[in-house]
Amino acid sequence: MSNEKQVDPGRRVMLAATCAAGGVVGLATAGALVSTFQPSEKAKAAGAPVEVDIAGMVVGEMKTVEWRGKPVWILKRSPEMVASLKKTDGAVADPKSERTPDALTPEYARNEHRSIKPELLVAVGICSHLGCSPTSKFTEGAQPNLPDDWHGGFLCPCHGSTFDLAGRVFKNKPAPDNLEVPRHMFVGDKLIIGKDEKGEA
Repeated sequence: MSNEKQVDPGRRVMLAATCAAGGVVGLATAGALVSTFQPSEKAKAAGAPVEVDIAGMVVGEMKTVEWRGKPVWILKRSPEMVASLKKTDGAVADPKSERTPDALTPEYARNEHRSIKPELLVAVGICSHLGCSPTSKFTEGAQPNLPDDWHGGFLCPCHGSTFDLAGRVFKNKPAPDNLEVPRHMFVGDKLIIGKDEKGEA
């Protein structure tokens, strides 16, 4: 006579159903956990390069786009605006963008106009002091909170730092550095922000 106990068929079905249900719950939980480690589409987009159509920009126009949660300015400068940069060379703190260049200024923008194309400034619109966003002050001449020989540029409303039309900070201001120039490149009438010939930022 066998010592093995006979398992009730109804119990066997119940046991199989319980195991199957547990397996489904386990798989669903594992899937949910794995998905939390993967970046969302929004997160991917936040760090991805941004493409901007600049074909229709007119002289003096400034566009603002968002890249990695930061405002990026695109200013189409007039020949007079570009020429004014020579006048501010002696008044700005870092005329050749030599302070922390790898973090703030790509090699191709370490020039007087801080850009690939002299007529186009591409800069992150965040003051290097405490992160406020400067306002555009393109009109020349004396104005409130600006010097009498103002040639146009940007004024930070928080603590009075001023920047010329290349985003270079003036001497003796709270901001320690020039405005950041993000990696960028031009492809036809498109500006790509966050990517250049060396790859993505």
